[in-house]
Amino acid sequence: MNMNNGSGGYVVGWGTLALINAGLAQGKNRSGLNWFLISLLIGPLATLFIVVWDRK
Repeated sequence: MNMNNGSGGYVVGWGTLALINAGLAQGKNRSGLNWFLISLLIGPLATLFIVVWDRK
């Protein structure tokens, strides 16, 4: 009997995305921890910001 309501997958996916974003940020010489925390709040939008915004 499956007692999981299915929301656990979203939590795991969101957390994984936050870790990926932290790695992307570090690759662009940005703070991985800050971007990890930002990613927990705004998720895929953080990925967009990391990829599109370029440091001058």
